[in-house]
Amino acid sequence: MSTESTDCLFCKIVAGEVPSETVASNDRVVAFKDIDPQAPMHVLVVPRDHHGDIAQLAAADPALLADVVALADEVAGTLADGQFRLVFNSGPRAGQSVFHVHGHVLGGTQLGWQPA
Repeated sequence: MSTESTDCLFCKIVAGEVPSETVASNDRVVAFKDIDPQAPMHVLVVPRDHHGDIAQLAAADPALLADVVALADEVAGTLADGQFRLVFNSGPRAGQSVFHVHGHVLGGTQLGWQPA
């Protein structure tokens, strides 16, 4: 774990070097709209510190993982009806394309189930 990775897109977003539409933040976590939304509400929730995936984050800082989940819940309560799906992809075969842990907060509609 490092606090920032110079070539990481999400580290650049957190640092304000790449624009995003931030919807919520605190001292440890940032939430911003996904650029390719898959639901009426599709927000990415990322820790400010760089961790490669959910397992690395959970091992290194379980309290930070709890902060990520808490901000996801706050975002869903503000932008949707409080009901949401929180998805973490871990690894390229699972669909992870940016290797800075991020939760996809999906909601605002009746969600179907298509895991693959």
